[in-house]
Amino acid sequence: MHEEFERSGDPTAEQVAADLGVVVRRLVRRLRTTSPESGLTPSQRFVLARLVGEGPSTTAALARAEYVRPQSMRLTLGALEEQGMVERTPDPDDGRQSVVSVTDAGRRTVAAVRAAKQGWLSEAIAGELDGAERRTLAEAVALLERLVERSD
Repeated sequence: MHEEFERSGDPTAEQVAADLGVVVRRLVRRLRTTSPESGLTPSQRFVLARLVGEGPSTTAALARAEYVRPQSMRLTLGALEEQGMVERTPDPDDGRQSVVSVTDAGRRTVAAVRAAKQGWLSEAIAGELDGAERRTLAEAVALLERLVERSD
């Protein structure tokens, strides 16, 4: 990473942004490799996680949320339905649409993936960082959360 700021004072926003982007991408890749083999594509995992977190939804709403065309979302949902991860029921407000819900099998899959990722990260933190470093990391997490929540 950039070491210039150690000699010259505070790092620039650009330096921090560049370094953070690199580290976050590496962390995401590492977390993906720690997940149990679920047989799901990244798109399928994202849709399942969204349904678990936000509840049932229509195909159109999921497509908007994931920034894909409704046709692409129908394919993703069809594959999840074939695997027993989601189920569709008629939309009570609009008979032309269906509401997609996650099944118990889908919930278990999401829980297993999340547990594996959190387990790896917890072990890495416990094995690599002392108490002061864990406090610093916790402070950094709070700062990152603030950046993510920032409205433009």
